[in-house]
Amino acid sequence: MLADALEHLVRGIVDHPDDVRVNASSLRRGELLEVRVHPEDLGRVIGRGGRTARALRTVVGALSPDGAVRIDVVDVDRR
Repeated sequence: MLADALEHLVRGIVDHPDDVRVNASSLRRGELLEVRVHPEDLGRVIGRGGRTARALRTVVGALSPDGAVRIDVVDVDRR
């Protein structure tokens, strides 16, 4: 559910919505959501001073029943 919500939010921000991928995995301290975007959209998702990424983390954290969610943003070329 959180991965779908995050993917929906990120697709609305970027210029290349078909390149957005969200991978979810469980860690000991909570859930990890890894967002992969087109390299040209990386700055758009992070935002000036990290404001957009921080806002995405806040929204997804509010949706999480546990509250422990980690979000990493990487570009498509990085593995």
